[in-house]
Amino acid sequence: MTAKRRGAQLVMLAFAVAIVMVAYASVGLGRNGQVPAGMLTYGLGLGGLMLAAYFVLAKFAPWADPLVLPLVTLVNGLGLVMIYRIEQSAPKLASASNQLFWTALGVVMFSVTLIVLRDHRALQRMTYTAGFVGLGLLILPLLPLLGKEINGARIWIGVGGFSIQPGEFAKLALVIFFAGYLVAKRDVLALAGRRLLLIDLPRARDLGPVLITWVVSVGVLVMEKDLGTSLLLFGAFIAMLYIATQRTSWVLIGVLLFIGGAFVAGQLFSHVGARFDVWLNPSSQALYERDFGSSYQLMQGLFGMGSGGILGTGLGQGHPDLIPLSFSDFIFPATGEELGLTGLMALLMVYALIVERGLRTAIAARDPFSKLLAGGISFILAWQVFIIVGGVTNLIPLTGLVTPFMSQGGSALLANWILIALLVRMSDAARRPPPQAIQDEGLTQVFQR
Repeated sequence: MTAKRRGAQLVMLAFAVAIVMVAYASVGLGRNGQVPAGMLTYGLGLGGLMLAAYFVLAKFAPWADPLVLPLVTLVNGLGLVMIYRIEQSAPKLASASNQLFWTALGVVMFSVTLIVLRDHRALQRMTYTAGFVGLGLLILPLLPLLGKEINGARIWIGVGGFSIQPGEFAKLALVIFFAGYLVAKRDVLALAGRRLLLIDLPRARDLGPVLITWVVSVGVLVMEKDLGTSLLLFGAFIAMLYIATQRTSWVLIGVLLFIGGAFVAGQLFSHVGARFDVWLNPSSQALYERDFGSSYQLMQGLFGMGSGGILGTGLGQGHPDLIPLSFSDFIFPATGEELGLTGLMALLMVYALIVERGLRTAIAARDPFSKLLAGGISFILAWQVFIIVGGVTNLIPLTGLVTPFMSQGGSALLANWILIALLVRMSDAARRPPPQAIQDEGLTQVFQR
């Protein structure tokens, strides 16, 4: 049964790489009527990387969900195609070769995680260590000599000639901390206090963890000017708290706390207020033309998606150079211009399938820690996609997050590949049959031969 599953996974992986190569060829044909000269290099590079990841997965996690790796390969590959496409119009900003390098490093991190972490339950013993590491990573950009402010946000640190976004790795550590902490405290947090409007409120003495997480998230919002990470981490904690306790009241308290904190921050701090002004009235001429916190990039993204229509202009035939940060924060609108609403819906369906496989892993997990960790990772991926898509479509204020596996940059790509490795490891543990069943299956195959 395992051999059949791995064979099907290899076929799906080859199909995902084939789709990426067809898209790559379409860029060249759309721009100048010729297949790109570097198509073979990128094709062999991406195919070789994913084949290596496949062999590591087959060796060290043979019972893992066979759909996850092909789905992630497809999204990562389409991101490479779009960055290559943007590079043709803005060569000084985008670099497909650099993104392929970071993809290779991400696959290495994916493989190392699977090889080193044979039992993910060992992470539960590192609950508080992971919490301290996560907080430390969030604080790093605030250090005077190490932190760097780019595009108005202080979320980077400079290491040599490279810039790293430690918040991307902080989410890894903090989701492990959240899972371990909530497993240990879920019975206490699930206790009900007073009843208000058909909802059982938690006891006042149990509000401490939520308030501490809220203070940290507001601190990230105010000190680092990073609405995205603030919303991502606080949302992940509230979602995992709900999974652990099944108490709707925690969700309501979390929503009210974040809305209240964001409102107060918007009144007191100009960089937060500017985001809300743009969200409420992006078409205002005054906001469109102002120097600080303008709506220019948001409107350009909306114009791009609008010009793409239902089917898009076609790969290589749009104008992604007119959209600021089309290679990173706004790669989703750039993709919408050339693939249209149909292409964006297909892309969102791929993301939805990745999240669905993660949630299925959480349901199948055999211990509370695995359930919470798999559920938290799945929520982080879904929440991040919602935040970035909601921001560029003006459903919610812009946050500065990037589209997972698609946007150019190393920090987010590496962190997300490690998240996928953790999900694959838990999937292997959840789907692995008992030892006796594996032995019986092996004997059956011997007799059949």
